Amino acid sequence: MKRITLYLVRHGQTFFNRYNRMQGWSDSPLTEKGIADAELAGKQLSKVNFAQAYSSDRSRAMDTAKIILKKSFYLDTPYTITPHFREEFYGYYEGEDSAKAWYMTGASHDAKTFKEIITKYSLDASKDFMKEADPFNDAENAAEYWARVGKGFKQIRSECSDGDNVLMVSHGTTIRSIVGKFGNGQFDVTVSPMNGSITKVVLTDEGVTVQSYNELTL
Repeated sequence: MKRITLYLVRHGQTFFNRYNRMQGWSDSPLTEKGIADAELAGKQLSKVNFAQAYSSDRSRAMDTAKIILKKSFYLDTPYTITPHFREEFYGYYEGEDSAKAWYMTGASHDAKTFKEIITKYSLDASKDFMKEADPFNDAENAAEYWARVGKGFKQIRSECSDGDNVLMVSHGTTIRSIVGKFGNGQFDVTVSPMNGSITKVVLTDEGVTVQSYNELTL
């Protein structure tokens, strides 16, 4: 049975992160701290022999991946950009103040913050609620989101070999959604993964197993 170890890294801090704005398919540059986040991740991952590297196709993830590969001296590692591991798409709420967006999303469900929504309901419910609240109906619901991410897992399984260590630079909600779905309740996903943090999962033909979440050191 094929076994692939996937190192999920959240991109470094961006200006939208700093300003607490919704940053799904939208983008903003890495801050100076964000560059340092990526460099620290690269240092921590310098002893992992990566057979493949991937990132989402948002510039914050691509820039972070390039810094990690340079810092960890894996410049010859095959690197692939994929849309499948983008952040959740927030539709009308892209670029909005995060607290305001989640209040508008959850208020009708008696949940006024993102943490309240996922505590009272679930991460998947937060996606469905945002789709309902979006006046353009563009935001991804849970079914649409997981159909996309599922294609990403299929891509990695098809392109990587048994025993491979694989780098994937992705996004906060995507990483904690994966942990929430496959972590068997062992990890506190009400806590967002830190910029530059490392989450370790194992892919097999039978499924996904989460080994660690939101760590700054290996």
